[in-house]
Amino acid sequence: MNEPNVDFSVKKLGECRFSSPIENRQFVRDDDVLLYHSSLKDLKPYLDARLEPPAMELAGPREKIFFDPKELRCGIVSCGGLCPGLNDVVRAVVLELYYGYGVKKVYGFRYGYEGLVKKYGNEPMDLDPKSVSRIHEMGGTILGSSRGNQDPAEMVDTLEALKIGILFTLGGDGTLRGAHEIYQEITRRGLKIAVVGIPKTIDNDISFVQKTFGIETAVSEARRFTYAAHSEATGARNGIGLVKLMGRDSGFIAAFTTLADSQVNFCLIPEVPFSLDALMRALEKRLKTKSHAVIVVAEGAGQDLLKKAGGPVQDRSGNVLHEDIGVFLRDEIKSYFKNAGMEASVKYIDPSYTIRSMPAIAHDSAYCLLLGHSAVHAGMSGRTDMLVGAWKGEATHIPIPLATSQRRNIDPNGWLWKAVLSTTGQPSDLS
Repeated sequence: MNEPNVDFSVKKLGECRFSSPIENRQFVRDDDVLLYHSSLKDLKPYLDARLEPPAMELAGPREKIFFDPKELRCGIVSCGGLCPGLNDVVRAVVLELYYGYGVKKVYGFRYGYEGLVKKYGNEPMDLDPKSVSRIHEMGGTILGSSRGNQDPAEMVDTLEALKIGILFTLGGDGTLRGAHEIYQEITRRGLKIAVVGIPKTIDNDISFVQKTFGIETAVSEARRFTYAAHSEATGARNGIGLVKLMGRDSGFIAAFTTLADSQVNFCLIPEVPFSLDALMRALEKRLKTKSHAVIVVAEGAGQDLLKKAGGPVQDRSGNVLHEDIGVFLRDEIKSYFKNAGMEASVKYIDPSYTIRSMPAIAHDSAYCLLLGHSAVHAGMSGRTDMLVGAWKGEATHIPIPLATSQRRNIDPNGWLWKAVLSTTGQPSDLS
């Protein structure tokens, strides 16, 4: 078998001795699992070798729980950039803890992991049903957010001082790595504190999670800007509408926006290299036949074309700071057609901050509720160093080290990219 070693085993703090106070719920058994593979082709090697195929734990309430709800205190922290649905998740966690389990003390840590470090002076917020009742109607996060590494020892000092039993962390790859470091420090001290992640990345790039919250809102909002780009492009002779969307290393937003608005003619993503020469020739051909074009480019696309002297620069979370491919393409397109003696009108749109600060649309809000509830159930059952996600339409548990072992990307040979090529009509090879 050429299958990587995929281990979905989730750590637990110990024996669950308390009966769940949740009523009228169908409890999930610990041996209720979901197969990772769905096709017979992928399963056959395991069956032939008489091996148990990899499977994920199903999320949901357990009949027996680890923590005594009457004594439990919890904390919530959100890190990284803004994303539609952050407030929805915070609200879902607080309400399920309060009404589902009777947990009355929930802290909201301010400005990311800084809120867990005493020297920054960020006093935690008290979260209860009243304080979160309307927050799902707003974009952003009431907790604030930040990037950057903090000392795990200092963060665990705060958890100990506040007698926190479960810490819920909302964030992407960097946040999850930080959560794992917190877990390791907790383990070194022999403490019984659960660390449960809720994957927040608008780029949809967490491995073994089929969809992260916020991407549906992002695509819905992004489509408004591709509509505008098309209107601008068709309103001028040889008009070109260029839209830059989020997607540092994965082009899911750009790809799904392209499918949602079939007026896009070129989609450029980090997973598929392109050359300026090939793109310009294809764009010139498009203008000569149709007199307009719409281009969608993900922020991480084409970085090999504009590498910065001195090597890559990283942000406080360790992410590589990309050069601005949108502005670069805008200027290169203008220069190309000017040198070719061909009239072209380029309109450039960068809506990234507008999109990520929007309130979640209905479907994302419902998904946020599912993730928030699943995270609470996982934490109450003593699961730790894990995150909740979704796979094949089911809520699941994934170990943090596995989720951060690689980044989820678009497969250039998969159905999604093939659909993009079919919709845009762009050359399959622009390299």
